[in-house]
Amino acid sequence: MSSRKGVPAMDTLPEYFPYKDGGCDVSPSCLRCPLPQCKYDADASGNRDWLARVRRSDRDRQVLQAWRRERPSVLELARRFRISQRTVHRILAKGDEDGASAA
Repeated sequence: MSSRKGVPAMDTLPEYFPYKDGGCDVSPSCLRCPLPQCKYDADASGNRDWLARVRRSDRDRQVLQAWRRERPSVLELARRFRISQRTVHRILAKGDEDGASAA
């Protein structure tokens, strides 16, 4: 397969393309990433912010667990998790809604 002078061939074999595996903030290498899909890919419903939702959900769960175990103040939770006091209040209110029947 040849290319015109000065123009690279567009259909070269993938093994000859210089892919860069630079990773991201989740993993230093794409090939060793622990995520089930790339953070830049859209989820099944087409949303591209799926990773942020997963991280928020995990954080919210940790806040609720800490609050249920230790009963710290809202200010202490806000500082520990580096979120606003208002966010702590929202998490606790949502946890009451979700956990009222489970508790």
